[in-house]
Amino acid sequence: MVTRPNQTIESIRADFDRIALLSNDTWDHNSHYYNYLLSYIPDGCERILEIGCGRGEFSNLLARRGKELLAIDLSPQMVHRARQANPQSNIDFVVADVMTYDFPENYFDCITTLTTIHHLPFETILTKIKQALRQGGIFLCLDLYQQSRLSDLFIDAAAYPMSRALRLIKTGKLKPSKALVDAYADHGRTDRYLTLSQVNRACADILPGALVKRHLFWRYSIVWKN
Repeated sequence: MVTRPNQTIESIRADFDRIALLSNDTWDHNSHYYNYLLSYIPDGCERILEIGCGRGEFSNLLARRGKELLAIDLSPQMVHRARQANPQSNIDFVVADVMTYDFPENYFDCITTLTTIHHLPFETILTKIKQALRQGGIFLCLDLYQQSRLSDLFIDAAAYPMSRALRLIKTGKLKPSKALVDAYADHGRTDRYLTLSQVNRACADILPGALVKRHLFWRYSIVWKN
């Protein structure tokens, strides 16, 4: 697996093993967009791939949309928690490096990934996803972006009070536990994100016609039909 500067596969795995043992909130910035992403999944999916399943919250929803779900994560602790939370027989949770995993070509009806793709070589993983997605299949991505324009600053500034308010409504707390905040802060020191312009250029080259949309909470989405 090729990673961003200052990251190794071992450090990423260790970071998320640590986070897996700390995170218990029922709402976060990813879950805020679950329904948005699910709205693009067509009825009658046979095979779904989830890249970076984490603790399996989104896996639970995806499993209801397809007959088979392959959910992959680099962190053994994340996969352990996901298996505990999702005993459904149609989910196959796998500890694996997606960059070396051998996917069949033209196979999946839907491929999803949430806040994982910034850890991977962007153009390479988009190409691999494109090859694994069947004709007519849908690719859904939610990830974080690097600020590069004045409009990014305004939107991100508005996200802070909305984040606190929504977290209070959804969890009864203004912010996550200090241990979880510290774990993400330690991990974030080596995280690197693409700007929206870089995302758009790569998608134009590899996934022509992809819809790239900026969202609140420092996130963007990609929706692409093969």
